[in-house]
Amino acid sequence: MLSALRLAGSRLPSRTGLRAMSGSNASHINTPDNLETTYFDFTEENYARVERILSKYPSNYKQSGIIPLLDLAQRQAGGWLPLAAMDKVAKIVGVAPMRVYEVATFYTMFNREKVGKYFMQLCGTTPCMICGSEDIKRTIEKHLGIKDGETTPDGLFTLREVECLGACANAPMIQMNDDYYECLTPATTVELLEACKRGEPPRMGKWGSLPMNGQVSCEGPLGKTTLLDKPGIPPLRTDWDKFEKVDPVSVKVHMGYGTYEETEVKDEEKA
Repeated sequence: MLSALRLAGSRLPSRTGLRAMSGSNASHINTPDNLETTYFDFTEENYARVERILSKYPSNYKQSGIIPLLDLAQRQAGGWLPLAAMDKVAKIVGVAPMRVYEVATFYTMFNREKVGKYFMQLCGTTPCMICGSEDIKRTIEKHLGIKDGETTPDGLFTLREVECLGACANAPMIQMNDDYYECLTPATTVELLEACKRGEPPRMGKWGSLPMNGQVSCEGPLGKTTLLDKPGIPPLRTDWDKFEKVDPVSVKVHMGYGTYEETEVKDEEKA
């Protein structure tokens, strides 16, 4: 299975001179702490989270939980996904490991190589580029002594240029771990890096991000000028008892895919 993953990666075209948006190699690379024999298991606390995640899906569709389980494993491992963590997820949901590798290599939110404590994803798409993302990139590289895709020797920072992160109104910006730092300038970028070195990253603002120029969320120089009324509470439906209760396992039948027995046979044949 692992050699098949390596082979698939070796057939990818070279990206020399291009910006690789995936952020990591498609093939697995053995390192001393990332081998087929490396041990990984969820903590007792995270196993409780695993149960809560899987409880959201019918028992015969546990593979629907692959993405949240990979995210949980990545957080436990310190921001990256060792091979053993992917294998553990595959075992939990009852699929071949390759099915999990396919997900982990497709989504850029998953890091299959170690990243720093502060994983910085710098948006380089058009709005941010026009507003100065290249200056922010040069500032980070100069201040930390690293290039795009590299990690500082102390393991504190990793820089990676990515595509749009959806904060175009407050460009330029970076996502650091889960947090958005926006409206950056070279000066405020250095302030942010120094604060992180002290172990004091600035806290997020009222709306879950932090524009570094003092503004609130996406408000302009005049402050909030629209949507001033407090939203009302929408009416709640009270007619749920009129609907027939559907067993999630038989959802395909209710969607017109055939009888329960036919659907069950097809699923077994696929497996």
